Amino acid sequence: MSVRILALVGSLRAGSHNRQLAEAAVKFAPEGADIEIFEGLADIPFYNEDIDVEGNVPAAAKLREAAGAADAFLFFSPEYNGTIPAVLKNAIDWLSRPYGASGFGGKPVVVVGTAYGQFGGVWAQDEARKAVGIAGGKVIEEIKLSIPGSVTRFAETHPSEDAEVVAQLTEVLAQLKGHAGEAVAA
Repeated sequence: MSVRILALVGSLRAGSHNRQLAEAAVKFAPEGADIEIFEGLADIPFYNEDIDVEGNVPAAAKLREAAGAADAFLFFSPEYNGTIPAVLKNAIDWLSRPYGASGFGGKPVVVVGTAYGQFGGVWAQDEARKAVGIAGGKVIEEIKLSIPGSVTRFAETHPSEDAEVVAQLTEVLAQLKGHAGEAVAA
């Protein structure tokens, strides 16, 4: 049985290193795991309960539909001013509603990422874990990957061509697949 993992990337920039890391995850997904990078976070307006009416925000409905079909989530978060990017927080907000019916539904969630700083975005990733846990996801705290120095490290190398990153990412993916498989079997 294959598990479906929905990847959400917290950077909208075309050359985003987190986007490249997500592409590497798709490329190196373990057998029996399908990773889909959600496209369209930029199209979702900031969460506002007044507009959260069925049929009113198609982009948010698409996100909720993808989340409903997923067995697990993999977040890729850069760090913006020491915290989580707004686009990723907005996705969490939309998936947390309606109250009591979270799109995360207790499914496993892992947060990884890369950032320019010396710690690889750990503050933002910790904030993402906190927010998604409150929103109903089952955050797998022990699975972490924070890659520092993204601007220089990936200046001329795609993350999928960095042997150390590939080894670490492959381990993260195998562990997430295991948690997702357990959740599906339960």
